[in-house]
Amino acid sequence: MPKFHARVHAILAKDAKVAIIIRRGPSRSVCTIGWDLRSDTFKLGQWLRGRIYERRCDISPDGKHFIYFTLDGKWGSETGGSHSVISKFPYLKAIGLWAKGSGWNGGGLFMSNSTFWLNSPWYKEQAEMRRPPKMEKLNEFPFKESYGGECPGVYYHRLHREGWKMVRDENGTGDDHIRVFEKVLPKGWILEKSAHASINHLVGKGCYYDTHRLLRLENGQVIDCAGWDWVELDRKRLVWAEKGILRAATIHGTGLGPVKDLLDLNSMEFEAIAAPY
Repeated sequence: MPKFHARVHAILAKDAKVAIIIRRGPSRSVCTIGWDLRSDTFKLGQWLRGRIYERRCDISPDGKHFIYFTLDGKWGSETGGSHSVISKFPYLKAIGLWAKGSGWNGGGLFMSNSTFWLNSPWYKEQAEMRRPPKMEKLNEFPFKESYGGECPGVYYHRLHREGWKMVRDENGTGDDHIRVFEKVLPKGWILEKSAHASINHLVGKGCYYDTHRLLRLENGQVIDCAGWDWVELDRKRLVWAEKGILRAATIHGTGLGPVKDLLDLNSMEFEAIAAPY
């Protein structure tokens, strides 16, 4: 069996200089890591045995709370084998909990620091077991566009909020459905994200995965970033995950400056950690 690098995804808080990293690997082990973007320092949150669906997750604008959907497959448990959770950054221990009972939909988005929406296209699909204090759950669908359930139903709305613009909807080879997003970068560059949805996906990828390119329309320059699993703009630099390593580089007119490795997540192993609340 081939050995795959750690799968890494991150979400930057809208109004705070922090991000949460979701690190998976092996497939049944996942952890969260808090990232201080000002100092590029990191704090390990917690591990769990199961799957966190990173494209159905969100961080509150102030960076204090995390919403996620997890499947542990314990179908006879109180939560029915899967559940949506709100926790305190960067931990996983629930202060809000909704039993799900399947792998469909789940997770959600913060609409503000105190309001959130759960990804439940059908009424009462997620049974509330614990309501987070001083937070309000929206009962109505809060968006104009609908991308269905599953990962796109959360992820694409989060991309729009983060400044990505959907520019194309196209089909790749086989059953691959691709939605192409763009984000304007400094120095005349465009960051292109192709969000793939495919049952017959590449080895080492999930049903949903992204590929990226850097485009400079002024001169037609293209930089293929095929190895990037995740990327985002952080002020005047790009930060991305490549082969299980978190990296950063400033943006220049000719391309990217020297690449700095911020954190290698490949050697991490499961450890039991208690949340301090």
